[in-house]
Amino acid sequence: MTAPAKILVVFGTRPEAIKLFPVVAALQDDPRFVPIVCVSAQHRQMLDQVLAIAGIVPDHDLDLMRPDQTLDGLTAALLTELGRVMDAEQPDRVMVQGDTATAMAGALAAYYRKIPVDHVEAGLRSGNIYHPWPEEVNRKIIGSIASLHFAPTEVSEAALLAENVPADRVLVTGNTVIDALEWVTMQIELFPELASGLFDLEERFAGKRIIGVTSHRRENFGGGMESIAEAIRQIAARPDVAVIFPVHLNPNVRRVMNAALEGLDNVALIEPLDYPHFARLLSIAEIMLTDSGGVQEEAPALGKPVLVMRETTERPEGVSAGTARLVGTETNRIVTEIFTLLDDKDAYENMARAHNPFGDGTSARRIVERLGNEIGR
Repeated sequence: MTAPAKILVVFGTRPEAIKLFPVVAALQDDPRFVPIVCVSAQHRQMLDQVLAIAGIVPDHDLDLMRPDQTLDGLTAALLTELGRVMDAEQPDRVMVQGDTATAMAGALAAYYRKIPVDHVEAGLRSGNIYHPWPEEVNRKIIGSIASLHFAPTEVSEAALLAENVPADRVLVTGNTVIDALEWVTMQIELFPELASGLFDLEERFAGKRIIGVTSHRRENFGGGMESIAEAIRQIAARPDVAVIFPVHLNPNVRRVMNAALEGLDNVALIEPLDYPHFARLLSIAEIMLTDSGGVQEEAPALGKPVLVMRETTERPEGVSAGTARLVGTETNRIVTEIFTLLDDKDAYENMARAHNPFGDGTSARRIVERLGNEIGR
């Protein structure tokens, strides 16, 4: 009898964990595979929250997060430590997700050992290596290394084919974030206490129209972040509006937001939310204002319009479908777009009812089936 294939699943941030835990669960349920989980802890606290709710205990925890870490220092540490894990485990394949430094270094360390790499959420491209930065280059590096490319949409597939990736190496799977969101939403319905930390805010802002905000993108640090903060201040001045903003731990975000928004009656600056609480925020928000990639996929699954505070997006499917709109970081533009959705019912409904192009909740199963075919070869 053939031994199960060892799949080393590498991730380090909260978004990676959210998008990979459905795949880890599917691998665990399939006797053809033995998943080995290695986390870099690129996001320590936020990562641990997802691991806890998903019931994942890492086989290797590198704990590489350091204060004010440089990208080159982080990358060097990742490459060295992930290589050490691969040498110890001798996996048959390495799986990475998305576009983080952890994913890029994991793919590169595997390539140095001639281990095939499977890329979940492959093919996202903005066409600008500095937007988002450094993610655009990270995912292009992974794309040049990967053996299997699990593209979330046909647009991502087309981007890979345009880069001469062989068609039989690409599979359109949908995005695993929809698998994760459906699972956690069901868990909250069964166990409301999982998201009880927002009960007080829901009571405090009863009757108000809630705007959910997330912001952490590196290219927005400095002037962009200051413009975003001013826009939020003006939006929150409306008496019918409340803003709930889980503030990223990065001091480049916290300094700006605390200085501009702390103490405002209609603004709740709160600590980063674990996954169930964030899913609940998506549920109660009327609009999501974000520079995140994942929110562009998650919010439309719940019928929530997304205004994206970036100049470009590697998820143009949402813009094309009408679920998302690029608004940049200029204060007046953000405020105008928010007020349009608040005051124009047709404009709001056109976005809220648009088809979500990012998946149907069965992406992890498609990925594991394709892996099974691959090892069968």
